Amino acid sequence: MKATLRVLDAAGAGLAYERVRIGKEVYLDGHASGIAPEAWEALRNNRAFLKGPITTPQGSGYKSLNVTIRKTLGLFANVRPCRAYTPYVPSHFPNMDLVIVRENEEDLYAGIEHQQTAEVVQCLKLVSRPGCERVIRYAFEYARANGRKKVTCMSKDNIMKHTDGLFHQVFDEVAQEYPDIENNHFIIDIGAAMLADRPEQFDVVVTLNLYGDIVSDITAQVAGSVGLGGSANIGSKISMFEAIHGSAPDIAGKDIANPSGLIHAACLMLAHLGKGDIAARVQNALLATLEDGIHTADLYSENYTRRKVGTQAFADAVIERLGRSPKHFSPAVGSQAKPIEVKVAPYKGADKQLDGVDVFLDWAAADRDPNVLGQMLEELAGPELKLKMITNRGVKVYPGGFPETFCTDHWRCRFTPTEGPIGYTDILGLMQRLTTAGLNFIKIENLYQINRQRAYSLGQGE
Repeated sequence: MKATLRVLDAAGAGLAYERVRIGKEVYLDGHASGIAPEAWEALRNNRAFLKGPITTPQGSGYKSLNVTIRKTLGLFANVRPCRAYTPYVPSHFPNMDLVIVRENEEDLYAGIEHQQTAEVVQCLKLVSRPGCERVIRYAFEYARANGRKKVTCMSKDNIMKHTDGLFHQVFDEVAQEYPDIENNHFIIDIGAAMLADRPEQFDVVVTLNLYGDIVSDITAQVAGSVGLGGSANIGSKISMFEAIHGSAPDIAGKDIANPSGLIHAACLMLAHLGKGDIAARVQNALLATLEDGIHTADLYSENYTRRKVGTQAFADAVIERLGRSPKHFSPAVGSQAKPIEVKVAPYKGADKQLDGVDVFLDWAAADRDPNVLGQMLEELAGPELKLKMITNRGVKVYPGGFPETFCTDHWRCRFTPTEGPIGYTDILGLMQRLTTAGLNFIKIENLYQINRQRAYSLGQGE
């Protein structure tokens, strides 16, 4: 951090700094989140903050500081530029230059998990229309502001047709508003494979939280530049900038760490603050330093290193080259563009119609015969509802299941109307009958049509 701030000051960034202590020392002071309550006010009073690598103590009881900050401050988009620096940093893809834009708040990273039976746990995948639209719109605005030509969406909507399907649907809707930018879609598995094998075909990639976490590490690894990468966490009021690499307490304070990742993060911060020309000035000086063979120990190469230096000497070399452009690499071009702002209009109310209910049961009979459970539920369904099917881990086991299917103690039982509309009182009556019969229900999920469209997944044979 000291080296990075010296470079910014020498480049004329014109920033004033307010320091906040976070990380291991704060954890050990008794703050489980790694940040003291009084530090939040300092973060909220500033438009941006540059975060140095921090350490989370090992063991249970310590929350992820990054997750806490991202959710608390509404940092909805994680932006990771990833480029190759060959030949100075080995990579099989010398022309690689892409950006991953990852949704940062939702998806499985909501962290809502439950153990529902002795054998089965669940993790809720929450995806919202506003969450999708914000990050997708930001990806297109970022592409336009930075001269990028294409935005690629990655999802798994061939399987998760409602959660990932919503992300893909919103992507297609937003893409129509940017006719100047090419767009396409990949299923995430083949998309990740292509990023590892042919990354040059991508420009900006936008995806959901978990996928973005994975593919941004894939791209950093194949570029060979994990230690050089920076990332931005963008919010509507405040944004966080950090190196993508983790902490290294064993070398902290020894003047041997490579500050390039944090310098790149600082350049992203400068651009976000409308200081694009200064960001380009710093980036070009950093590239010229790499070209001149002035490297920290992690980048040492017999072929390309002319002088191995420590952290502060590397910063000195970058400062000496401010105003120079690289010769081998394409120089960064700055601008005084305004910070990217994304506004999402409130979604109009939807017409909801109750279509039925999925009841989840904890049923651990000795033989776990779904036909026994099915016949019991047929009798308990009542006049308004009928048992449509039972599934176990998503596989239909009643009616017409296969004896080879392995069943756990976790059963999803779908009830639909016998005829005509039903109400919540009908579902409450069903739950009362199940309880009286001694069946242990875990939860229910109401089945809806929303705006006259089925808003739930179908089972086999439905």
